[in-house]
Amino acid sequence: MKNLLMVTTVPDTLSAFLIPFAHHFRAQGWRVDAMTQGVSQNVECIKAFDQVWDVEWSRNPLNPFNLVVAPYIIQQVIQQEKYDLVHVHTPVAAFVTRYALKDLNQQKRPLIIYTAHGFHFYNGGKLLKNAIFLALEKLAGRWTDYLVVINREDEETAKKHRLISPEYIRYMPGIGVDLQYYNPQAVSDAEVAQLRQELKLASDTPLFLSVAEFIPRKHPQDVLKAFALLARPQACLAFAGDGFLMNQTQQLASQLGVENQVRFLGVRRDIPTLMRAATATILASDREGLPRCVMESMSMETPVIGTDIRGTRDLLKEGCGLLVKVGDIEALAQGMAWILDNPEKAQIITKEARERITSYELSYILKEYEALYAEAMLRHWG
Repeated sequence: MKNLLMVTTVPDTLSAFLIPFAHHFRAQGWRVDAMTQGVSQNVECIKAFDQVWDVEWSRNPLNPFNLVVAPYIIQQVIQQEKYDLVHVHTPVAAFVTRYALKDLNQQKRPLIIYTAHGFHFYNGGKLLKNAIFLALEKLAGRWTDYLVVINREDEETAKKHRLISPEYIRYMPGIGVDLQYYNPQAVSDAEVAQLRQELKLASDTPLFLSVAEFIPRKHPQDVLKAFALLARPQACLAFAGDGFLMNQTQQLASQLGVENQVRFLGVRRDIPTLMRAATATILASDREGLPRCVMESMSMETPVIGTDIRGTRDLLKEGCGLLVKVGDIEALAQGMAWILDNPEKAQIITKEARERITSYELSYILKEYEALYAEAMLRHWG
């Protein structure tokens, strides 16, 4: 039996992205375990993985505490369980795990694959912050067998700075989107009608949707300001997600006089229905890896307005959505107006988007990882 350990900083990453990987490889006879902070309290993860391991660390990548307690726990688990592969995700988990295993005897050290869900350094980022995170990635690259990147900017950057030898850098289009689940035909008209009734919207009320955390890099205030600037009293804006900026954004809605047109929905489990009901989705982030909500919206044939950043650009280029500059409130508002005033052209965009997203389908990504794992195992064990 081949043994795989998946390591993330928080359980939400496992739940949102990696459980299908666990199911897939367990079905193929692998033992698949998971390690993250507080995972033993997550029922979904306990069911999905053979075994789960708790580890303590801060989500702040620069917190020195991360290098005090966690490495010892990681070393103990790795030496006890004798994994063939350790697949690390997200910056903190990826760096600390590689640091913890760097001095293990080559015969005892498992293969380490790192999937970068968007480096913390990027075009347009602050110079000092970029320099620090680039240096950390270069250092950790010495302890990495394969590096997987999920957008073209990160691929180019990883090769340019030789984070690891270019022959061991792999581009993969994300971590997969389930095109059966995110399918417009899978959501009934009755479900859409029920949702609109819940939101107190008429069947013909235009609905703009933002699916994102209320955190600074997602720029929820930009979406709200653009909606206010749109000045279409018949339209509605819904936010699906939570985060520490939610209260501030709610206050801003009142200040802008659009509170009656805005819905704050919190975390939702009916994203396909929300997207099916939406006139368009909006993502105003300044940094992404490969945004899942954009892929989901494209799959649902709902137009997307996104910022011209790595990942989002990969998805929406060549007419698959509308791209605007980060922080350009007026351009966001103009994009909303264009969607409302050009429904037939918007419909053409959605067909192009659905066609493009087929290459990001989950089953395709799983096959790519199968091939990568096989290559890595052959290289390491012969």
